[in-house]
Amino acid sequence: MHSCSLKSCKDICKGQLAFFSDAEVPIVCSHRVEGLGPRPWLPAGTLLLGDEGTPLFRVVQNVSLPVPDAQHAVKGFWAEALTDVSEAESLAFSAMRKGLSLAWVTLSDKGAAGERVDESGPLIERLVRESLDVGYAQGYILPDSIAELKQTVMELALGQGYDVILTTGGTGVGPRDTTPEAITGLLEKRLYGFEQAMMAASLAKTHNAVISRAVAGTLGGCLIITLPGSRKAVAENLEAVLPAVAHTVAKLQGDPADCGS
Repeated sequence: MHSCSLKSCKDICKGQLAFFSDAEVPIVCSHRVEGLGPRPWLPAGTLLLGDEGTPLFRVVQNVSLPVPDAQHAVKGFWAEALTDVSEAESLAFSAMRKGLSLAWVTLSDKGAAGERVDESGPLIERLVRESLDVGYAQGYILPDSIAELKQTVMELALGQGYDVILTTGGTGVGPRDTTPEAITGLLEKRLYGFEQAMMAASLAKTHNAVISRAVAGTLGGCLIITLPGSRKAVAENLEAVLPAVAHTVAKLQGDPADCGS
């Protein structure tokens, strides 16, 4: 929990995005925030609460913005207004995280080109929300590109502070199936149990599951799991590992409780 204040607040309508930093930034939607220290950073999904505990904003993206005539880029975050905020000289609020933050990434050349509707990604979010306490979720769609996936996953895990990243697609043996190659080198701790559980669940349905190369592991405080591309396989694989996700994230982020309690 952090306490901070928003200086020189302008009128902000519900649904609008505002940029918060510790400096004056020459953009219309910029606001100066104090109390978080220089170069403020909050994990994606963090709620900014007013004096009475009313959610005012939700952090959606941390970013560094180049500013004209400044030597260094300004660090800050974009936040979505959850209610109308009237103009004021100063607005006090506290920052709080609630529930897991989830990023899902669909790997599809056709989907990224707008030639195919993504069904697997939204299914991931729905199934996870049905099983876990998810406070914030955001989807991304990328072509089957090792470089783009590496960059995106590193940013989501380390730059944005997501708790869970789930990818769908690119785990087979086709020429453009490169998700395992992109993810494996990023992982700090490989979670073979997740991989084995997903393989067992898939093999119970089809012998063709033997060609799946799904991987799982951790990066920073984030749990990363790669899933196949089909809706059916997504559901089967998630069913096998979702019961362990919340516990895994808690232990990864320092929960001292005994695993058997």
